[in-house]
Amino acid sequence: MDLMPELKGLGLNIQELKGGITNRLYRVGSSEGHDYVFRLYGAKTELFIDRDAEMENLRRLEPSGVTQKLIKYIPERNLTVVEFIRGYVLKNHDFLREELWERIIRPIKIIHQSHAQLPSSFNPLTEVKRFYKILEEINLNYPEFDIQGTIRTLEKISGIAAIPPSHYVPCHNDLLADNFILTEEGRRHKEPMVLIDWEYGGMAPLYYDVADMFQEILVPREVERNLLRVYWEDKDLDFHQYMTDLFKPFPDIYWFLWSLIQLNISTIPFDYYTYGKVKYENAQKNMDDLKHHHGLKI
Repeated sequence: MDLMPELKGLGLNIQELKGGITNRLYRVGSSEGHDYVFRLYGAKTELFIDRDAEMENLRRLEPSGVTQKLIKYIPERNLTVVEFIRGYVLKNHDFLREELWERIIRPIKIIHQSHAQLPSSFNPLTEVKRFYKILEEINLNYPEFDIQGTIRTLEKISGIAAIPPSHYVPCHNDLLADNFILTEEGRRHKEPMVLIDWEYGGMAPLYYDVADMFQEILVPREVERNLLRVYWEDKDLDFHQYMTDLFKPFPDIYWFLWSLIQLNISTIPFDYYTYGKVKYENAQKNMDDLKHHHGLKI
């Protein structure tokens, strides 16, 4: 425990946490009440994650009360230590529970409205192209997917959405259910729901953040509508649904390309190919929906 002198000589309980497909995660607790998560970075994750920016995200967003506290950042050891959040990790089906909708939306809005300036900009189209370039540079070819044609379609959608960087807000950009923790009563955080894992956080269109969540939790459209109703306080819902729909293909293609990269560099046992294939197919469906439901000529 040379990395954490305060833990030397204490009885420690070390438990590997399941579910990480980018990093290896370990919960380290002590008899003195310390409780941390040690995050060991996955192989070559520096290709797509700026760790310095991630740490700055945590520092700048900590006043919001809806993030983990950064304990130590040791890049030379490929390690970050954050506080362990006691509580219940959400599952996709939890987003169907009406009694949780306010709690789910609240931390997202707090972040979006925090006026924090995060160090990196997350332009969805630019990030998709960046991942595609990485894929090309490591000489990977998957002819079963029309990646170039899909990117051309995303270029058209981006032009239609037309959100300038001046309108970007602080975003998480990875709002899968596992990153929502319903906290236990009486803990340090004043908010009942905490958002963890800020590796992909940055200044981005808020519609992208919400669209990413919808593409992760895959709830019925009626539930999407209700979550948007909570977020937008029942105002201009048709417009906000349309803008969210415009951004739905972007996160799926982003994570599709991410999965193909991980397939070739990660040492974590996970079926990245199938994961990515599902994301690609979901994106194609949403692009078809934009044509048929919204009448877009893309």
